[in-house]
Amino acid sequence: MEQLTLTTPALLFSAISLIMLAYTNRFLAYAAVVRNLHDMYKKDQNQVLIRQIKNLRQRLYLTRAMQIFGISSLLLCVLTMFLIYIEQHVIAVWVFGVALILLIISLALLIREIQISVEALEHHLSDLENKSK
Repeated sequence: MEQLTLTTPALLFSAISLIMLAYTNRFLAYAAVVRNLHDMYKKDQNQVLIRQIKNLRQRLYLTRAMQIFGISSLLLCVLTMFLIYIEQHVIAVWVFGVALILLIISLALLIREIQISVEALEHHLSDLENKSK
């Protein structure tokens, strides 16, 4: 196996930073939706709103987990660089492997969150279809 260098974990910095920016944007969008749903729910407590609230809660928890795994991955990349710097190469390889696994988990959670987001849009579409009948 080739030696792990400082540039290897550093390559993930930009990718993880962009992913974290996307996650943060999702979270901010959810915050706005929560505020709107809160106002709408105070006025009318119908089943469509309740389904949307449950769906949004799932998405918020998934987004939080995505952020935690993404940040942990970034943290372990930094730790990997430190371990390489102090010439602890065997430990650095293992820590970097864990960082990659955490990034994979974060991305897998993103896939699940997208599926749930589609379900939320399905709730809206079904509500529109029911109103047009």
